[in-house]
Amino acid sequence: MVRAVIFDMFETLITHYNSPLYFGAQMAKDAGIPEEKFQALWRPTEHDRAIGKLTLEEALEQILKENQCYSEKLLKQLTAKRIAAKEECFRHLHQEIVPMLSEIKEKGFLVGLISNCFSEEADVIRRSVLFPYFDAVYLSYEQGVQKPDEEIFRRCMDGLTVKAEECVYVGDGGSSELETTGKLGMKAVQAVWYLKEGTTQPTGRKQGFVQIEKPLDVLKYLDR
Repeated sequence: MVRAVIFDMFETLITHYNSPLYFGAQMAKDAGIPEEKFQALWRPTEHDRAIGKLTLEEALEQILKENQCYSEKLLKQLTAKRIAAKEECFRHLHQEIVPMLSEIKEKGFLVGLISNCFSEEADVIRRSVLFPYFDAVYLSYEQGVQKPDEEIFRRCMDGLTVKAEECVYVGDGGSSELETTGKLGMKAVQAVWYLKEGTTQPTGRKQGFVQIEKPLDVLKYLDR
């Protein structure tokens, strides 16, 4: 019997690709640093930023100083634009996201969230319109561990007091999350409503998993 639905955040509940992006390329341009030089320093920080060892501000400060262009004003500018871009994602939700979460809660299911995220994203998630719907929230930046490590999934199940076989996991499939949840014994399904051809999204449709085309179809899956 299913008691809980656990969601991924990025490209599942929200997407970066319905609003202006502010990734490494855009930050490099604003900082006046060649993109290749910026990315060579930015990309290696991803793991430490994802598990709480490095904040956005600390990573950017290092990069700006390495390129002899650091100023407090520039650092604040880049940080503010990055946070604003993350906040903007929540203004471009698929129209069925909130109704889906509301109905899942009304039906008595527990709702969990597991997300790989950075310092700025953790803050935005906790301030977001979606946050009140979750009964348990496990963010890699706060947990010190990220998907696909099984530990973050186990912590979420413990937080919800459910067993793997009582969970449905809904995610876009990035970070090998579907494979890991399936291995743990959850019912893993792929959310494909935000997938777009020709973008830099981290994944496409995955063979071997049920694919859900619209958020409200999650309810149909639960009712099967």
